[in-house]
Amino acid sequence: MSRRKGGGGGFGRPQVNPNDLMRQVQQMQSQMESIQEEANKEVIEVSTGGGMVTVAINGALEVQKIEIKPEVVDPEDVDMLQDLVLAGVNEAITKAQEMVADRMSALTGGMGIPGL
Repeated sequence: MSRRKGGGGGFGRPQVNPNDLMRQVQQMQSQMESIQEEANKEVIEVSTGGGMVTVAINGALEVQKIEIKPEVVDPEDVDMLQDLVLAGVNEAITKAQEMVADRMSALTGGMGIPGL
């Protein structure tokens, strides 16, 4: 019977200490919570219609404000105003999600963890 020399982890891999792994996971979780808290406080603003509608949203995807220039309010064309507000909100949500994802990927280093 032959014995292999090396790390005990099988197939040439070093053995992982479960305590170290748990500590690293807890540290990463704490950092992720911190990043999320910071992102939740950050406000992103987007404008649509050449600045006629401005939407501000935070990293928690809570709309903070919507500004509508008076000159875009046309009682004969409410559909256009609705479209501008909808486009602004959707773009703001997308940008906020991208901001949070960018910050999380900086932490995870592209480890390919789903949802991060």
